[in-house]
Amino acid sequence: MSKSLRATLAAVVAAAGLVACTDGGSGDLVVYSGRNENLIRPVLERFAEDTGVDIRVRYGDTAELAATILEEGANTRADVFFSQDAGALAALAAKGRLAKLPGDVAEPVDARFRDPGGRWVGVTGRARVIAYNTNRVPAGELPESIFELTDPKWRDRIGFPPTNASFVAYVSALTEQVGRDRTKAWLEGLEANGAKTFDNNIVTLEAVADGEVDIGLVNHYYLYNEFEQRPGSPVANHYPGQEAGGEGTFVNVAGLGILEGTDRAADARRLVAYLLGRDAQEYFRTETAEYPLAAGVEPLPELPALAELRVIDVPLHRLGRDLEASLDLLKEVGLT
Repeated sequence: MSKSLRATLAAVVAAAGLVACTDGGSGDLVVYSGRNENLIRPVLERFAEDTGVDIRVRYGDTAELAATILEEGANTRADVFFSQDAGALAALAAKGRLAKLPGDVAEPVDARFRDPGGRWVGVTGRARVIAYNTNRVPAGELPESIFELTDPKWRDRIGFPPTNASFVAYVSALTEQVGRDRTKAWLEGLEANGAKTFDNNIVTLEAVADGEVDIGLVNHYYLYNEFEQRPGSPVANHYPGQEAGGEGTFVNVAGLGILEGTDRAADARRLVAYLLGRDAQEYFRTETAEYPLAAGVEPLPELPALAELRVIDVPLHRLGRDLEASLDLLKEVGLT
């Protein structure tokens, strides 16, 4: 891994904060998780109870954990990597760090949400939306496209988390779709328009609810699972790019890969299959409000169906090759 990538990832972690649990011994299935502990600990505990597999989880920032796996090489403690986004999974796959999954394990998931080489699979889908304060922004004034956010009418009204892994993946997707120059111009336009930066999605959403900013760029599910204690908050989601010819909404995945060379491959495959099973998919549907990706489990009724969304049409496995470039672009613009 290049020195620039290590340095940039270190900066991301310094901004986001790394929280890690103690790694397990040789008898435990060790998961490196870029997913928030509050979101996935219950389902991982249920897996351990249902299967009898001893499991230990190291929680942290997705990009940092991916970098750690690369640094550790064949000596990594991880058996499974649970990533917040497809870009980190694709980057590890490209470096030969992920083993090929048995075909039947990933089959319940649509091909667009898994690696064409079979080395990782999406577990849940998350749409990148514009959350807006319904008291301050009439629905009729919402931007049809995220590129409209550089208009002076949105000056000092926007918030977003530039160091968040999902936002970095979003930058990668835009770069693939519209090119680096237009993506850079958009980021520079946000910065010039006085967009406020926050550490993560939930702080961004809280700023929208509190009226600190009028709109925020976040993942869709935070509105549902993080605001249970704030019923009636004046916040709603808007899916950008849905007009004819629009850029579309970016739909990323949280997913899993099994580390090449693990001696816990059988248990690791059991975990992947478990998280794609109906019980776990129902958990993600109801408890985290994400899109279930295994066939047969429908999303919450208040979410637009994935099949009905105009989406940014970039194969997710290509995001990995743009990870370092996207981090460098954010740094170049002055957002990290």
